[in-house]
Amino acid sequence: MVTRALLFLCLLLPAWLRGEEVVFAAYNVQNFAPLIEPGRARPGKSEASANAVVEVLKEIRPDIIGLCEMGSEVQFAEFRRRLAEKGLHYPHWELVQAADPARRLALVSRLPIIARGSLSEEVFEAGGARLKISRGVLDVTVQGQGRAVRILGVHLKSKLPSREGEALVRRQEAHLVRRHVEAILAAEPQTPLLLFGDFNDTKDHAALQEISGRRGAPDALTPLALEDAHGDRWTHHWSVNDTYSRIDFLFVNRTLSPWVDRARSYLFRSPQWREASDHRPLVATLLIPE
Repeated sequence: MVTRALLFLCLLLPAWLRGEEVVFAAYNVQNFAPLIEPGRARPGKSEASANAVVEVLKEIRPDIIGLCEMGSEVQFAEFRRRLAEKGLHYPHWELVQAADPARRLALVSRLPIIARGSLSEEVFEAGGARLKISRGVLDVTVQGQGRAVRILGVHLKSKLPSREGEALVRRQEAHLVRRHVEAILAAEPQTPLLLFGDFNDTKDHAALQEISGRRGAPDALTPLALEDAHGDRWTHHWSVNDTYSRIDFLFVNRTLSPWVDRARSYLFRSPQWREASDHRPLVATLLIPE
């Protein structure tokens, strides 16, 4: 009788409350590749650090992982092999090669990818120069049992100085991302959209405001207010000046927002975080309507 009563109550829930559960994790894995820049060259991620990344993801067990600072096709294949050895199998993936020769955006998924629209050649002007967006824009659509979800990923310019001005470059890259979001939602206003990434800015800065769009507009994006088990909200430790800040975000649009199970969405806290990366993973649990 109790089981039947529970089943009846579940059937009365709105569809989005009893939908397919999909766990999404976003993670900057800190240079899963050799670095080749002058003065910063190094052979690649250490064995201990690579293993720590995989152990962190094994604890989360996400269905989809959005990645920043992945390496080449060879390193990406190695990463997927390491995951598979721990029982994490992702038959579908995307790897974006843009202007940055070392750090790439990537995604692995248990859900099928049914459309791809990643950008790698977009150009903007900053400080009198014409530049390509350094890491591009990852853009895939994954198919759940019922609805599809469009996932975008970005990694904006770092805070390392540049001739054009690092803040201006981030703002212009963010403008390209905002333009892409607007085009998607102008064509299909009800598209459920998730944007992940390392924005290299806190949310009070211009680049994040550009990404969010006009408050209340149909194509506005909202950052999820995630925290870890201790209530901390930082996502990145910058060892150069020993600061902890929130520069990684998950944004959702108004269609996807009701599907987010906020009680089970969080920043992942692990004793291995420092060995794995200078960033921490962000996790969102989605309940996708069937």
